[in-house]
Amino acid sequence: MPSPLVIFQALADQTRLRILALLRDMELSVGELAQVLGQSQPGVSRHVKILVQAG
Repeated sequence: MPSPLVIFQALADQTRLRILALLRDMELSVGELAQVLGQSQPGVSRHVKILVQAG
């Protein structure tokens, strides 16, 4: 289980919080998230990776 510090660090970013809010309501691919967020797909993938690693 990830430490609380890792979890809070992952949640400290506004983009990652927006990703969680979007995924709470519906299932979206990284490409769809990137389009909704107005960011590049590699950038969103990096954020998703951080969230996954934080558990």
